[in-house]
Amino acid sequence: MGADRGRGRGRAGRPYRDRRLRTVAVLAAGAMLLAGCASMPDDGESLPVDQASRADADSQVRVYGVPPQDGAQPTDIVRGFLDALTSDEANLRTAKQYLAAPARKTWQPFATTKVLQERPKATPEGTPANREDAKGFTVTLEGTQVATVDRKHAYTPQEKAYQETMHLARENGQWRIDRLPNGLVLGLPDFQRIYQPVNKYYFASYKSEAGEPRAGKNVLVADPVYLRQRIDPVTASVNALLQGPTNWLQQVAVSAFPKDTHVTRPTLTLDDSNALRVRLSKEATGADGNQCRRMAAQVLFTVQGMARASKVSEVELQKDSGDSLCKLKQEEAADRFGQQARVRHTALEYYVDGDHRVVSMTDTATDATPVPGPLGTGKIALRSVGVAHGEETAAGVSLNGRALYVAALDEMSKRAEVRLRSKAKTETDGLTAPSWDGLGDLWIADRDDDGSRLLRLRSGKGEPQEVEVAGLGKRRIKSIRVASDGIRIAMLIEDKGRTTLQLGRVERGGTAMNPKLSVQALRPIAPQLEDVVAASWAGDSRLVVVGRESGGVQQMQFMETDGSASNTQTLPGVNGVEAVAASEDETRPLIADADEGIVRLPVDANWKTVATRGTGPVYPG
Repeated sequence: MGADRGRGRGRAGRPYRDRRLRTVAVLAAGAMLLAGCASMPDDGESLPVDQASRADADSQVRVYGVPPQDGAQPTDIVRGFLDALTSDEANLRTAKQYLAAPARKTWQPFATTKVLQERPKATPEGTPANREDAKGFTVTLEGTQVATVDRKHAYTPQEKAYQETMHLARENGQWRIDRLPNGLVLGLPDFQRIYQPVNKYYFASYKSEAGEPRAGKNVLVADPVYLRQRIDPVTASVNALLQGPTNWLQQVAVSAFPKDTHVTRPTLTLDDSNALRVRLSKEATGADGNQCRRMAAQVLFTVQGMARASKVSEVELQKDSGDSLCKLKQEEAADRFGQQARVRHTALEYYVDGDHRVVSMTDTATDATPVPGPLGTGKIALRSVGVAHGEETAAGVSLNGRALYVAALDEMSKRAEVRLRSKAKTETDGLTAPSWDGLGDLWIADRDDDGSRLLRLRSGKGEPQEVEVAGLGKRRIKSIRVASDGIRIAMLIEDKGRTTLQLGRVERGGTAMNPKLSVQALRPIAPQLEDVVAASWAGDSRLVVVGRESGGVQQMQFMETDGSASNTQTLPGVNGVEAVAASEDETRPLIADADEGIVRLPVDANWKTVATRGTGPVYPG
């Protein structure tokens, strides 16, 4: 449960970086302490503050800032402060020594984090003759911002110019920063070293459709965040969980924890049996057994993402007194709340073969067989297919893209029902490949000269219901992939010849008798890609994406739903990919429609051709 949401490695820094920071490495031979200081002139050209030299450092390495030196000049103070921001100190106490007393009281370091491509350049304002005035000294910080992490730890790609100022004044004869923006500013390599990606977990909120039996009560939705990885990581992940869903997800997900619940012990760690005991405040003491186990499930899956090296065996929630509220073992959590609990059947891979039939195969087979039922006979020529999670029903789009067929995958089923017809005039328009959520609902987009419509068919049988896509306008939906939770949907959207991958949240309004669905808050998943060809869900908060950067060649990579890049190993190249499929079970191979035909990429292996003819490979979903 929970994708490995790490990031890539940064490049090495320059020698002065080692003189500006103290690094403590706990090694078998002992410990090494690197310390020192450097000076910096307060005039001249822009002063670059270089990147971290240890973005790929071992997890045992600790970095600590150096306190300000007596008589340090203003730019020296700013540079030392920026170095100290990269410290592995819980409260950044060394960084605060660079601040004047009033600023130490008002500065909020964790209000936000600005992530820059490199650490900012510090430039003194004005000319050498007038930089220092009666009120102090001003230094401008500049750089290229690539992302923002907000107070709830949510990562948002945000490429733009960065410029802020810091003002210094003399305090007891020493230069100190007396005015500065709230939050941290870090170069990307520093951010990658300090922060670890982790999924928090909340329960899907189906609102107007919550009363329906198919809307599960225990469907967990991943909420990706970034947390400091060397400072009480287990405690940090539980505290972040208790903050509630991030701003993007909070409209469609809820926590089982009562409002204002907090941890009453400052540090949480796994014991020798990898069990976690969490003492909670009085707000949680009234939870009944079922609610308490739901709370424990949230904790277990969230902490498991932060403590990947150890499998969490059990979570026990306790009153502040130490009395037990409930216990949840890992096996029970996986069975009742895990992704596999709601998507149990993922045995086969599917695609449309050269005879336009739906065929299936196992992960190791090279020969596919037609599926049982009318979609496997070849009597209906198909160009794409979507298989429901239970693998009992499938939906196929006709070769001309104008008809949607739904049929049981059963030898006794003789007829495929036409559930939707498109009025598109050309085969390049018409219906996208269908996609099923874990609730058993079928999703598809219809495209024509007037734009695109997103549609949902309840249980694959109901009347197609149009789903508003806020902000879509006349842009064209090229393909869709709905997550098994039915809460998130990935969409390839074409605008003026450029195709981007966007993630939207599915909101359910209206009433139980007349629900109204909409997709809100579209956000880019792969902002660095100029043109995206295909995408598929590949984990709780991860997708595999095929596209190219501006002026580059096609590439396949994993991306997180917050727009950050996964640290999963680089995928080997394959030529001319037009479609890709991944399972939400991350141990399953990738499948692609490429120049070589239908190809498969097992874990820790290379691409292998399994069929020279075929299109539209999919896993159930």
